[in-house]
Amino acid sequence: MLGITTPLSLDEEARLYTNNAEREKFNRLGTLFGIIVALDYLERAYVRDSIPATEYSPACNRLLSQYKTMFKLVEDEVPSIEEFMAKYRMDSNTAALHRIKVGVPATVEHPGETGPETGKWVATTTQSCITLMDALKLKMRAKDELHTYLQDLVTGFARFKGSKDWEGRKQDGILFYRLITLNGMKASAELSDEQARQFFFDVEHAYHEFLSHLDGGKDDPS
Repeated sequence: MLGITTPLSLDEEARLYTNNAEREKFNRLGTLFGIIVALDYLERAYVRDSIPATEYSPACNRLLSQYKTMFKLVEDEVPSIEEFMAKYRMDSNTAALHRIKVGVPATVEHPGETGPETGKWVATTTQSCITLMDALKLKMRAKDELHTYLQDLVTGFARFKGSKDWEGRKQDGILFYRLITLNGMKASAELSDEQARQFFFDVEHAYHEFLSHLDGGKDDPS
């Protein structure tokens, strides 16, 4: 005789968890999902000129920071952001995925013709270059240690007129390549000594290119 099964009530809430640990896990995953959706809406709003750059940039930085914090909490359950988005059918959120991979707002990735170049900007950007090179000299290798320094440097370069065409700064240039590479690493991952040496060389090249720009392009950074 076949067993009798209890019919599923459509009015009853479906439970994804059976204990507090599972509930916390799904809460974290839900928060990550929400951050990605919010970032995607923000990116699309900026592209459509529905939000000015002055409001977009801080909002984007805040969401990227929240994403990084939340992703650290789910790293054991989420192998990669691509796999997470594929699993939860977030195929339409491509704008958010691109922003996450780059790790900086579109205003930094695609700067306009900014200026004037104040002494404060020059000093801050110079310090960012030196700080990052010093960190590599001191054998700092962790993604968490280096990412912030590189992000500060890329953001600093974006303030300067014509920086979008610098070899070290442009979208397909060496610094963005490094930024995207670091973004793709786990928070606990570290560069090898060979990777760190090449990283230092790339930053040094970008620094000389920056100095050449300040000097009116008289010196060839290559």
